[in-house]
Amino acid sequence: MMKYSGTVLSVSDVNASRKFYENLFGLELYQDYGINISFTCGLSLQQNFDWLTGLPKEKILKDANNMELCFEEADFDGFLRKLSQYPGVAYLSDVVEHGWGQRVVRFYDPDGHLIEVGEEMKMVVNRFLASGMSLAQVSKRMDVSIEDLEKVLSE
Repeated sequence: MMKYSGTVLSVSDVNASRKFYENLFGLELYQDYGINISFTCGLSLQQNFDWLTGLPKEKILKDANNMELCFEEADFDGFLRKLSQYPGVAYLSDVVEHGWGQRVVRFYDPDGHLIEVGEEMKMVVNRFLASGMSLAQVSKRMDVSIEDLEKVLSE
């Protein structure tokens, strides 16, 4: 059976990008091959992506806006404070609350890859429950079955 092994991002400076992902997200290094590094979560960074893939340099696009890396954070407000202190981050938008209630922020890494950080879904459900909503009301508000909400809460 085939196994998904991870995502490789093209970066212009592997050391600067490594620092960005380690410091801002707390990712842990798994392997370091100089111009290619891997984190324990399965994300890898590759400098000289054209060399690796055989693509011409001009085909390696910055700010392509055709994918995003998604992270969830239990302490979303704490992450927003940390992010606001990180120099040079370009934001796609301010914090957005989606129709299902999850707050997210989208911004770019140093090489223009779009990143989404959202509230952990369990926190969204708990926030609604703490506001006095019943599980049935949360189910309707989030357009998610009660069974799926129970799965989220049991994680």
